[in-house]
Amino acid sequence: MSHKRILRAVSAGILGAIFAAALFAGEVTHYSYAMQFRELPNAGPSALHLLGTDGLGRDLFARLIYGTRVSLLLAPAAAVMSTLIAGVFGGFAGLVGGWSERLILAAADLSMALPLLFVLLALRSVLPLDISPVLSVVATFILLGLLGWPSLLRVLWATARNFRNSDFLLLAHATGCGRWRMIRRHVLPNLRPVLFAQFWISIPLFVLTEATLSMLGLGVMEPLPSWGNLLRGLEDFSAVSTNPWRLSPLILLVLVVICFQLILPAQEEIA
Repeated sequence: MSHKRILRAVSAGILGAIFAAALFAGEVTHYSYAMQFRELPNAGPSALHLLGTDGLGRDLFARLIYGTRVSLLLAPAAAVMSTLIAGVFGGFAGLVGGWSERLILAAADLSMALPLLFVLLALRSVLPLDISPVLSVVATFILLGLLGWPSLLRVLWATARNFRNSDFLLLAHATGCGRWRMIRRHVLPNLRPVLFAQFWISIPLFVLTEATLSMLGLGVMEPLPSWGNLLRGLEDFSAVSTNPWRLSPLILLVLVVICFQLILPAQEEIA
């Protein structure tokens, strides 16, 4: 087994373990993310509280596990949404061409000219700041899914455009293959590797974007935890320097992003 395959296997194993812990958070920790131990604010790690407690006496390990569930399980949902939007419109523009291609590409270029984070901040700030935590999660990841498609569309458009006058599509058309059958039987199988790669690329991007929004107070709202609002606890450097275990959300975030980068297919494997 090559060195690259070993790294991918290890990265996939780490991500699988983290996903499983997030999915079965109630089995991993016996505490709720909102349970308060008022007699133990800012407590250090112990057998009962593996990462100690925060200023409100909430178990930091429980909040980390439940925050991982929010950030890591909903980011793929946003990635699916943005990849489907990019696949439908990018594939259509690449295969059909003409005025529809120019219109779709112009919309994508206009969207790419606007920084994603600034657009997210503007749209999220329009929503009430006192919405429920569950609605804040839904709103954050729907916005991510709806706004994260332009760069993906460009990649899928370029791939679909290469198929427009390809020999296998011309042959299928000459044999009387209908348009929808041609797309289903010939185009989609060839686009699948690119769609898969773009989906995996989007997940760490959305994880980091959600973390940024939540750190600014415009993402997932308290008391529901996410990596972003857990990272807000790092603003007090003096507290972090004396309690280094508070860095655990940052360490986990960096680890997950690195693992995603290691399992991404290489360019020659996508082609």
